[in-house]
Amino acid sequence: MDLGLKGKVALIFGASGGLGSAMATSLAKEGAKVALAGRNAAALTTLATSLRATGAEVLELPWDLADFSIIEPNFAKIESTLGAVDILINNTGGPPPSTAANVAADVWEAQFHAMVVSVIKITDRALPQMRARKWGRIITSTSSGVVAPIPNLGVSNALRSTLVGWSKTLAREVAADGITANIILPGRIATPRIAQLDEARAGREKIAVDDVVKQSLSQIPAGRYGDPAEYGDVATFLASARASYVTGTVVRVDGGYIASI
Repeated sequence: MDLGLKGKVALIFGASGGLGSAMATSLAKEGAKVALAGRNAAALTTLATSLRATGAEVLELPWDLADFSIIEPNFAKIESTLGAVDILINNTGGPPPSTAANVAADVWEAQFHAMVVSVIKITDRALPQMRARKWGRIITSTSSGVVAPIPNLGVSNALRSTLVGWSKTLAREVAADGITANIILPGRIATPRIAQLDEARAGREKIAVDDVVKQSLSQIPAGRYGDPAEYGDVATFLASARASYVTGTVVRVDGGYIASI
């Protein structure tokens, strides 16, 4: 199946991490030109080198989502090097584990600034050219906590849920312009973030990490953690021309982990 992605320009946030790297790799394999954005410059360089070896057009952009002043100059770099952004992958890092209660107001404000307002401002920057071309894809990667809140991830559950409401509203506003807006969420995908959360739980409960993993696997019908490439491929389909009638949705990539409908 031709996904119609050859020559499309994709901006992928969190590309220095597990899920972002997987999404960028999958898009590049389909012929998209990829702008890799993230805070870990060394990891971006490693990924960019790997992708260029396959013939992909790649631009590295060290990018701290909390710094709004770099949005315009970084978009200018993308547009002058690769072209206007056709596909925007909003993928932010997660906040530290926390309860929902008794979190300091400045923590809420800082995380809202970095995880929510940044996504909205970046999307608003990309939208005018998408509208002008009557084609665009906005994919926001969140967490299974937006469907079934995860214990001890109070800040993450709340702020990522905000993005779901925003994305659904946006989808209705831009559909007539040939733009789709969808949420994609992972279950237990084998990334450094999941390893970090497993280790944190093991520390809280004073049990071995292996026991945490075994307990998690017992709740996943597929019987395993997901491969980041599987997540990347779903994102790539949603970004494709073939998914032009899929919008306003929340797509789970979870091996059946989330029990609710």
